[in-house]
Amino acid sequence: MEIMNLIVFLAIGALAGWLAGQIMKGRGFGVIGNMVVGIVGAVLGGFLFGLLGITTGGLLGAIIMATIGAVILLFLINRINRT
Repeated sequence: MEIMNLIVFLAIGALAGWLAGQIMKGRGFGVIGNMVVGIVGAVLGGFLFGLLGITTGGLLGAIIMATIGAVILLFLINRINRT
């Protein structure tokens, strides 16, 4: 992986984490925590979309996919923390 691809991946993950924190009001982990969740959520979103056979194109598609993954991850973390 080239350094530019890594930087873009991290930036998309950070943006997705911030968006997921905004979508899941009151269920985030602060700015830095949401960015980390977004990066992990980007990987999760890519995995889930691949399993479902859904492809996304371009920067906007990657942001949407990562945001969906981050929202799912925040939801799961909050479910685990409740018990």
